[in-house]
Amino acid sequence: MTTIQEMGKKAKIASRTLLTAGEKKNDALKAIAKALRENADKIISANKIDLDNGVANGLSAALLDRLKLDEKRINGIADGVLNVAALPDPIGTVISGSTRPNGMEITKVRVPLGVIGIIFEARPNVTADAAVLCLKSGNAVILRGGKEAINSNKCITYIMQDAIESAGLDRNSVQLIEDTSRQSSIELMELTDYLDVLIPRGGKGLIQAVVKNARVPVIETGAGNCHVYVDESADINMAADIIYNAKTSRPSVCNAIETILVHENIAEKALPVIKARLDEKNVELRGCEKTRAILGESVVPATELDWDTEYGDYILAVKVVSSLHEATEHIAKYSTGHSECIVTKDYKNAKIFTSTVDSAAVYVNVSTRFTDGGMFGLGAEIGISTQKLHARGPMGLNELTSMKFIIEGDGQVRI
Repeated sequence: MTTIQEMGKKAKIASRTLLTAGEKKNDALKAIAKALRENADKIISANKIDLDNGVANGLSAALLDRLKLDEKRINGIADGVLNVAALPDPIGTVISGSTRPNGMEITKVRVPLGVIGIIFEARPNVTADAAVLCLKSGNAVILRGGKEAINSNKCITYIMQDAIESAGLDRNSVQLIEDTSRQSSIELMELTDYLDVLIPRGGKGLIQAVVKNARVPVIETGAGNCHVYVDESADINMAADIIYNAKTSRPSVCNAIETILVHENIAEKALPVIKARLDEKNVELRGCEKTRAILGESVVPATELDWDTEYGDYILAVKVVSSLHEATEHIAKYSTGHSECIVTKDYKNAKIFTSTVDSAAVYVNVSTRFTDGGMFGLGAEIGISTQKLHARGPMGLNELTSMKFIIEGDGQVRI
């Protein structure tokens, strides 16, 4: 039995103990939050090793920001843990119930998925976010992060395991695969005897690799080729503010925008205002011919590939379109189904946009950066599901559960 198979076996045992953990789950979460704060210096020291390695290996500024942990971010993670602890426990919740003509009482209740595997990239906060959501929802979890954050991930996991154990639960409820080779990912994808579901959290390449190679059920998350469409009736300053926030507040995250579409009737007035805001963060624009005609040669000519790219950086594709229909058709062709926004004063156009754009989150006059479990009132999130089966959008506690039927009677037999 390989190391990862052993981890799967331990996780399966731990998942059974979590079925009746009750309030101990909250005790464990509170212990985790406390331990993260108390060990902030230790986490920051481990994270510094990862940051130094990232600089040496040429990681972009955006990816280094995604990787970085400081006291403020650690306190934010701990606050998120307590937010999850304060949420209602979904396990055992009655979804529906009925009494059949023969007297059988049928109740549908929420139950854990069981053992969840999560493969993610250079965001060590995911280690804590994923673990606490799984724990609260009664699931054991096996984490497999990227090599960029391995020292941070190991430190956070050890701290959490000790805290979980101090609350009287099995420390193997949360485990981390420390081998960051491709082989470890493949083994996790093939862990059919122990893993109930696998969730990839990262860029398009990672997600597609998991979808193509996994032998266990997969929930697709994260790939975010997100758009803002500036309608001809838009408030230009509002559009500039939304685009600036959606692109530059954290360009490496999946709810950051990668393309803006601007109606031709407003483009000559709107694009210079939008560019002026984006210039504050030195955002590189890659535009169509009409965009370049308005903004000049400082705009890089856009290629077909630009419309299909999740940059995760200070780069933004820009296209002038002739109609709302052309905008929604462009989104339908290139979107990953994550988050899209229309900026408009036209109620009818807003309704057409929200009805025809088939993404997990569709905004009217709001930055796409709000696609987040915390912002939606779900506490932390395991990821943003871009598929339609089982879960869609920010995945909170309820999305980490399944259901079962409980049938009670007094001796009924089927004739």
